[in-house]
Amino acid sequence: MATINDIAKRLGIAKSTVSKALNNATDVSPQTREKVLEMALALDYSNKHMRERQKKLCIIIENMEYANPNHFGYDLVHSFQQAASKDGWLVDCIPISKEFQRGTSYGVFMIQNEYAGAFILGLSLVDPWINSFSTSKVPAVLYDNYIVGNPHVASVECDNFHGIDEAIHYLKNFGHTKIGLISGPLESYIQKARYNAYIETMAKYHLTIEEGFIGIDYYVEDATKVHVKRMYDMGITAILCTHDLRAVSALQACINLGIRIPQDMSIIGFDDIPIATLTTPSLTTIRQDRIALGKSGYYALSCLLEGMPMQNIRLFAPLVIRGSTGPVPIPI
Repeated sequence: MATINDIAKRLGIAKSTVSKALNNATDVSPQTREKVLEMALALDYSNKHMRERQKKLCIIIENMEYANPNHFGYDLVHSFQQAASKDGWLVDCIPISKEFQRGTSYGVFMIQNEYAGAFILGLSLVDPWINSFSTSKVPAVLYDNYIVGNPHVASVECDNFHGIDEAIHYLKNFGHTKIGLISGPLESYIQKARYNAYIETMAKYHLTIEEGFIGIDYYVEDATKVHVKRMYDMGITAILCTHDLRAVSALQACINLGIRIPQDMSIIGFDDIPIATLTTPSLTTIRQDRIALGKSGYYALSCLLEGMPMQNIRLFAPLVIRGSTGPVPIPI
């Protein structure tokens, strides 16, 4: 394992300067500190020594609410924290932005703050940090992102393909053949995975995807209104949404348009967030077990910290049938 002496030799500076830089001393310039931290990462100094000094992990979060039980990220965060605390780890939650990522690298941030590893939530495929996980030596577990070939990085997710497959198979058995998709932008790994699952599963069950069957937009409410009306006018009888908030918006759009749920249109969401049971009618959706995902995130990270490479944990995603789906409408 690398030592402070190794870092000092490689940089041609004093051992005391390296020590000060690693301890965030104020009499070391930002440029020198940056060089020391980068060299510490390159020599893999961080993993062993950060764990020896204090047991600290972090949950890094972008584009995901988690403050209260109604938020999607709440169970992910708390179940990870509870599992880690049993092993004596302190866990901090760190909200970040793209601007923050542009200002400092993932590895430098981790060693600066003495975090031994991280659970990463909510990053998109266009985030500045995402490519760094291909080569990072600081252990990380990504939720709903997948990195191939790095033994220091793992991922946890639900089985998106199986969930979508079960939903479309269920709708087909109810007579639906015209099934639309409303999705967020495909710069998200998970939105792209669910989009691809829809395409593949429709083909698997010999169901045609016509022009206009798919609606992709950043904005939820305004975009959903447009897509629901267009799809209904096209004769689509069921809409699959890539997450529950879009499905709830689709339900409201149907109500506003006088489209009966489920007599005229069936709606299925994805995630099973708490609001899914509170809509009228209640929302049929594909469930993510967020408590299990949080626990799995810690399990995967603990394996990485012990030098046991872990690639991917994928959990079952069952269809939860409620009131927003029913048989295909009978032509009058």
